[in-house]
Amino acid sequence: MPRPLLTLSTMVAAGVITAGAMSIPAHSQPHAVQHGTSVRDTAISQATANVTRHADTFGFGAGQTLHVKDVVIDANGTQHVRFERTYQGLPVVGGDFVVHQKADGSLKGSTHAKAHKVAPKSVTPAVDSKGAAAGALKSSQGLVGNAKSTPELIVWAADGTPRLAWRTTVQGLGDKGQPHGEVFVTDATTGAAIENYDVEREATGTGHSEYTGDITIDTTQQADGTFALIDPTRKHITKDARNVSSSSLNSSSGTLFTDADNIWGDGRKFSTDRSTAAVDAHANTAKTYDYYKNTFGRNGIKNDGRGATVFVHVGTKWDNAQWSDACFCMMTGDGDGTTDPEQVDLDTMGHEMTHGVTSATANLRYSGESGGLNEATSDILGTMVEWYANNPLDTPDYLFSDQSTPPWLRRFDKPSLDGRSADYWSKSVGRLDVHNSSGVGNHWFYLASEGSGAKTINGITYNSPTYNGSTVTGIGNQKASAIWYRALTVYMTSTTDYKGARTATLNAAKDLYGATSPEYATVAAAWSAVNVL
Repeated sequence: MPRPLLTLSTMVAAGVITAGAMSIPAHSQPHAVQHGTSVRDTAISQATANVTRHADTFGFGAGQTLHVKDVVIDANGTQHVRFERTYQGLPVVGGDFVVHQKADGSLKGSTHAKAHKVAPKSVTPAVDSKGAAAGALKSSQGLVGNAKSTPELIVWAADGTPRLAWRTTVQGLGDKGQPHGEVFVTDATTGAAIENYDVEREATGTGHSEYTGDITIDTTQQADGTFALIDPTRKHITKDARNVSSSSLNSSSGTLFTDADNIWGDGRKFSTDRSTAAVDAHANTAKTYDYYKNTFGRNGIKNDGRGATVFVHVGTKWDNAQWSDACFCMMTGDGDGTTDPEQVDLDTMGHEMTHGVTSATANLRYSGESGGLNEATSDILGTMVEWYANNPLDTPDYLFSDQSTPPWLRRFDKPSLDGRSADYWSKSVGRLDVHNSSGVGNHWFYLASEGSGAKTINGITYNSPTYNGSTVTGIGNQKASAIWYRALTVYMTSTTDYKGARTATLNAAKDLYGATSPEYATVAAAWSAVNVL
């Protein structure tokens, strides 16, 4: 692949940085540590220069355009600039990387997805878009009613071998009337299936909503004197989906909750007052926002100060919750109507909204081991929202969704107790459902936080084994989650697997606590204890 021009001419205007003959759009979410615009622009310019100067290292050449996705600047000035790229205008899946550089802009290192070279042999598809759309519609599962498919030509490089492919999104209705989508990736030359996955990031459960008693929620008084569930600080809103069963649900859909006296709900299970579910949803969205803001300095899900839309009463007897990137929204159903009420408990809300954080950062693919890490990230950080809130009616624990799915949906000390999840890594883990392969990451987090063996925490008994019979001493969940968050936002990429997660978290532990620290040693020991070496 020819090297691009080494002479860098940088111009920041209308969101474009020009590097030699290659335009590099500079749009991205703000970085985790807030700095002036000039600092951020300088970091991008320096990273662009480093990519150009070290083109072979980054596999950067003719026909490629870099897109800045995120910028993280550490307190000591170290910079981490995350790029995605296109090839001849086509999105490259698996071609993302992070440029790590010192405060003076000199190259410190890099973290790559699996693809180094991103140029396919041809950008002319043998299979046309109509054929891709028809094949995706035929292959879609679990969709009822009218379904629509939208093909997009991409360069598929997630497995390290770039080739032309169709990425076709099929949108329709699930079996409970909820919006549902599936993505099918097919070889544009042969038509062979590459992979498929759900659009939504779901936590499957059975309900039993958590009631937080009498709480204070942030609302907005409107011009007519009524109050609305619009959080003026966090800029999120809570709406009634009115049991809409349409795949076109978006941030403008539904009905905004309003009230005359600013008193909401009746605090009852299976309430006929539709605002009761909205109270928990609205409050728990705020807790999630506050956790990320106060713990990591993250200003909203995308770190752009933009609030999310939360829908309650989605579908008909839909017993689930999910995050959708398409509408930048959280959706919850009504449960089965007899035993399972709305799924708006705190760690479930934190889980779903964390899918949005993952999408805005490492964008872990929702398939294979990357998909397991995606789910584990939501379980881990969603659970930490519960620890952050420290609500006496929902005692912090390592039992995910225990309020809406008694006794729990997944647990961290020994994930296999649910009968499906993996305690340890094996070659077959990547073939499990992502909600079950996540067990390896969840188990690591428990061991890193609390250590191995039997113990009682907040009245709950845990007993965590290790694959190698070792004894692990925990460092506490605040340190373990800080390490995971930094690994996610600085070192993980779209194709990171469990071995890559070990490397990413060790890098994060070294950054935060030092390579000779007890924290670094515990991170390594906990991964070994779940057979990730």
